[in-house]
Amino acid sequence: MDNGKELGPIAAYDLIVIGAGSGGVAASRRAAAHGARVLIAEADRVGGTCVIRGCVPKKLMMYAASHGQLLREAAGYGWVGVAGRFEMERWADAKAREITRLEGLYRGMLADAGVDLVNGRARLLGPGQVEVAGRTLRSERVLIATGGSPAQDALPGLDLAMTSNEVLDLREVPSTLLVVGGGYIAVEFASILAALGAQVTLAFRDALPLRGFDHDLRKRLAHALTERGITLAGGVGLHALTHTGERFELQRADGSVLGAQAVLNATGRRPNTAGLGLEQAGVDIDARGAITVDIDSRTTVQGIWAIGDVTNRVNLTPVAIAEGRAFADSEFAHHAVRVDHRTVASAVFTEPPIATVGLTETDAARLGPVDVYESDFRPMRTAFVGSQARSYMKLVVDGLSDVVLGIHMIGTDAPEIVQSLAVAMTCGATKRDFDRTLAVHPTAAEEFVLMREPTRRHGKPPQGPAGTAPS
Repeated sequence: MDNGKELGPIAAYDLIVIGAGSGGVAASRRAAAHGARVLIAEADRVGGTCVIRGCVPKKLMMYAASHGQLLREAAGYGWVGVAGRFEMERWADAKAREITRLEGLYRGMLADAGVDLVNGRARLLGPGQVEVAGRTLRSERVLIATGGSPAQDALPGLDLAMTSNEVLDLREVPSTLLVVGGGYIAVEFASILAALGAQVTLAFRDALPLRGFDHDLRKRLAHALTERGITLAGGVGLHALTHTGERFELQRADGSVLGAQAVLNATGRRPNTAGLGLEQAGVDIDARGAITVDIDSRTTVQGIWAIGDVTNRVNLTPVAIAEGRAFADSEFAHHAVRVDHRTVASAVFTEPPIATVGLTETDAARLGPVDVYESDFRPMRTAFVGSQARSYMKLVVDGLSDVVLGIHMIGTDAPEIVQSLAVAMTCGATKRDFDRTLAVHPTAAEEFVLMREPTRRHGKPPQGPAGTAPS
């Protein structure tokens, strides 16, 4: 036990949490704050994917990559003698120290909350019983928060490639890199490693990267990645990956072959459900291996809940945290709380970054009349040094109620801007609310409140008997 407490052969708790990632830690601390006796079991490092091998180190790598662009822009602002050389080993050592520091904070937060922490792989023995580190533990409530991990079976040979776990531990930048996949992990690392000096090829089946995002963002990201020297190899099926000597080769459906010194498998993630004893306990999982849950995160077995990526609902860290806290409040504070998965903001940390919340234009147009407002411009900071880079913003507005249904942006500071606007959208803001908001000038964000006329409309409002809109 990390906090110095010892367990007997059988110990009873009000809550046992399996998985000390963001969701599990949040649920544990909140339940303990409500007076519950809580144990959390973790087979790996405390902090989970986000802190140890995901969001945090990836963002630190993105910051490292962005400094190169800032150094190049400095000359345009009058700075002379500004130069530099990126050394991956220095970054890797600094990153390792920071992740260790953050893990220590997470362990400290659990200890301060009075949560017992056991390092070991946990397995369900049945409802109310969990085996971990050779001990049998009992609880009326068990919460599974084991997250997900990179999938490696999308095509033969993919297990030879790095995943998002290993790429964050690189100590040198590969001269050539093939990224397999077209989702947010694929485009993020393609963008980051290209900015750090690798020659990057991005291979994916769809015509454009980022399936599921707004089409205008996808088009503009594809253009931006190409402008930054990344080769987009899309629209062709992928057959198999092979490795000979120091070269990887990706066979494609059209007979073409893509080669590189290193390969990153970014074809998706799958829930971590193997070895948990779910079948023995009677917990249902779906075809993708995700635990089946209802709106309150209850599984098909009484007394067992699941949250976060292991349920494959909305696989984002803040969602897992919200689900964990909602569970704890509902069960231990007797205050029913549910998470709304319909309006969740997300960001893609490419260069330029993307941020989005709400419905895409296509999805909104299927529901009824929609007005679309857009702004497309060269940001002041980069235009000053001659860059042709652009920022693009879009509001998707209900054509009947004037309620904003979607907010989308690609460009500098997009994640920070859309995070703030997500508050307004969650509160039900209308386009008129945006119009009567005074701009902060000069900023990029002001463009969101200066869009006056729609650039296009989908559908028409229903007409009354005399051809006029109904009152």
